[in-house]
Amino acid sequence: MDLLDFARGPALQFAAGVFCFGVAWRLAVLIFTPQARDLTPARKGALPGPVAGAREVFRRMWPEMHPTGSNMFTTINGYVFHLGLAIIVFGFAPHIQVIKSFFGISWISLPPVFIHVAGGITMASLLAALVKRLTSPVLKLLSTADDYITWAVTFAPLVTGYILVGRLIQPYNTALALHILSFAVLLIWFPFGKLMHAFIVFLSRARTGAHLNHRGAQL
Repeated sequence: MDLLDFARGPALQFAAGVFCFGVAWRLAVLIFTPQARDLTPARKGALPGPVAGAREVFRRMWPEMHPTGSNMFTTINGYVFHLGLAIIVFGFAPHIQVIKSFFGISWISLPPVFIHVAGGITMASLLAALVKRLTSPVLKLLSTADDYITWAVTFAPLVTGYILVGRLIQPYNTALALHILSFAVLLIWFPFGKLMHAFIVFLSRARTGAHLNHRGAQL
């Protein structure tokens, strides 16, 4: 078994198993852990809990109307690399083919030049976020190993993908194996680091919105 066979076979299968089990476990703990019931009556005019929760999820997806200073950079840069990652993952033809092989669905891919530009902007955005974290006294103090590991496992597939597409490492199979292995590492880390916010954020915002709406808070 060569490196590519290992990456596409045992490594990716193990990573997918850890990802699925870890995500399911984290969500189950969050959903089924007993919560203290709010026995107070709902304020007058309060929306039904599910409606208020859904409203809060969508409301928080939009940026602040007037961000300033450091908050402006964090807000704009956050949208840039999240949007860039979405474009690369769901717009690149080879990625769409992989998704089709697993789930049987596909869609029209974006032009390669668009993906290359998005990839470059996304890597620059992630590098800017790292520099900001390393140079801001507050962020540096608050940062943990999780923050840096999460950044590294997110950045690695982008770099290896660029190397693969640009054929900067030969043979091609080695570059492809490195890209797949970097993605496998991301899958393994996903449920246990801050990447898990991709799932948890919707549940937490929905619960917060329903709770504050019940109390009569104006959002």
